[in-house]
Amino acid sequence: MWRWIAVLFLLTGLTVAPKATPAAAGEAVDIELVLLADASRSIDDGELRFQREGYAVAITHPDVLAAISHGYLQRIAVIFVEWADETAQEVVVPWTVIDGEDSARRFAKALLAAPRQAFGPNAIGPALAAAHALIAGNDIDGTRRIIDFSGDSSWAGGGIPVAVARKSALDAGIVINGLAILCRACDSGRPADTDLEGAFAATITGGPGSFVITADGSASFAKAVRRKLILEIAGPSGSREPGQVAGLATGSGLTPYHATDRKLHRRF
Repeated sequence: MWRWIAVLFLLTGLTVAPKATPAAAGEAVDIELVLLADASRSIDDGELRFQREGYAVAITHPDVLAAISHGYLQRIAVIFVEWADETAQEVVVPWTVIDGEDSARRFAKALLAAPRQAFGPNAIGPALAAAHALIAGNDIDGTRRIIDFSGDSSWAGGGIPVAVARKSALDAGIVINGLAILCRACDSGRPADTDLEGAFAATITGGPGSFVITADGSASFAKAVRRKLILEIAGPSGSREPGQVAGLATGSGLTPYHATDRKLHRRF
């Protein structure tokens, strides 16, 4: 498995937009978080921009900043990567320590300023392996390590098999969470031919306290990202089993539910 990780260091050509203040070597943080966002050919430039805006709004939201401030070290390290085909896993914003409003705004500004660099069809295995490599290859000392995968399909595509990349990350103690972006064109707001949340939970996400959150449309995307970040920063919940799907409950809380339990489905 590590052969794949080493190959990715050499061949994927991860590129960096050097705008945010990078994390210092050896810096201790509560979480090392890879935001692994879909930029495959099903995502047009307008949707890509909207996704970035959603993450920028979420990372600077007072509730997310409050969650960071309640951590033991009160800071997290975040990197934003967009993925597409097996050779396209592009670093949009490099590892950045977020410890308050100023650093969050710098991260958001860098995210919105960078040009699109990832193109092509799905290749989920290489995306997960690249995220793993970015965690394994940094000098940051995180208490927890998380890959935050988003996509509008579970079709694996080419390159390293998803099962291999997933197992390698989980064996290294990395948790993989998911954001399922549901069909924007369907009347129901959901893919017509698949249970995307269930597919994510079964084949992509994993690890203690892992979860899948859904975004049903553009109006709910930023809210879904914000909820997801809060769950990740707050840490594993005793009420969640690995691979569960998180749905929106009343107020500001979240209630976990299994992808197979359709009665508990809630949309963001």
